[in-house]
Amino acid sequence: MNDNQATDSLFGEVIYTYSRAQAIEDGVLVDVSETAREAGFRWPVAITQAAWEDCIAWTEDDNNRQVYQDESGRLWDVLWMALHAITSASANRSQML
Repeated sequence: MNDNQATDSLFGEVIYTYSRAQAIEDGVLVDVSETAREAGFRWPVAITQAAWEDCIAWTEDDNNRQVYQDESGRLWDVLWMALHAITSASANRSQML
């Protein structure tokens, strides 16, 4: 039994697929793999456009209202903290086993 047959028997026939590449092309996902690799991720990383707008997007108007920041620095902070959370959770889980 191949993977497609196993999936079909469990969930039924696939009626629609939407790939990561399509989501990036459509703007649903933002590919941040290059910066993520620099931060220590080993795999490609993408975040949703909504997460980008909420956590990373920064404009000159934002700088006029608050302390200066830029999107590359905000992206680095988000990725660094995500990697820290992942590695901490992995370390804690292995200690509990």
